[in-house]
Amino acid sequence: MSDSLTLFAALLLGLAASGHCLVMCGGISAALGIATARRADGRPRPWLLIGYQIGRAASYTLAGLLLGGALGALIGVLDIESVRRALRVLAAAALLLGALVAFGRVRDPGFGIGHKLWQRIAPLGRRLLPVTSLPRALAFGMVWGFMPCGFVYTVLIISALQGDALHGAMTMAAFGIGTLPSMTLAAFGAQRFAGFSARPAARRIAGFALLASAVLTLAGPWLPMFPWLHACLPFACRTP
Repeated sequence: MSDSLTLFAALLLGLAASGHCLVMCGGISAALGIATARRADGRPRPWLLIGYQIGRAASYTLAGLLLGGALGALIGVLDIESVRRALRVLAAAALLLGALVAFGRVRDPGFGIGHKLWQRIAPLGRRLLPVTSLPRALAFGMVWGFMPCGFVYTVLIISALQGDALHGAMTMAAFGIGTLPSMTLAAFGAQRFAGFSARPAARRIAGFALLASAVLTLAGPWLPMFPWLHACLPFACRTP
């Protein structure tokens, strides 16, 4: 798995998650247009609607930064061959899980844990309503980002197993960017156009990209004919 391939797969998975996001969050996104302070002509302020989405993507990025950094610190302490080999296998398994989610074979991993977390965080969002300023919109969007979602949790696992704060944040940011078009259009009431990126082909492309990443991550040490590839693989180690 190369970083560029992982980022591309995360971006595609964000685009592929559009249909799921519209079902899970599309109603919320449209309802926020009602709960948002209006302009003089009665229409919602567009920067507030966009602020929701930026805040949501920012919460994904922050989660990837924290989890990737925490695991990276642990790897630094336990930097031995056997640990790196185990983490390489886990990274490949996480990418495979992402592929299965994209293909629709697995749904909502980690939903139970996320639901309990959401019950504690959701009241914070209610305190921010009605949204009357850009800072409140950004804050509400960040709270919204913790809503239980199988796609989010799958990419979060992948980003955490990058073992690096920056790479973890970039992976989650790529996913968040992928979800922005459909969710932003839904916020403006353009559901017809919002579903454009939710085509089955997008999910298949994301699934195959994640599957390729999993294979490269697992088989990297056995590919001596491609030594340049080793520098791009996580937890590089020698073959047994």
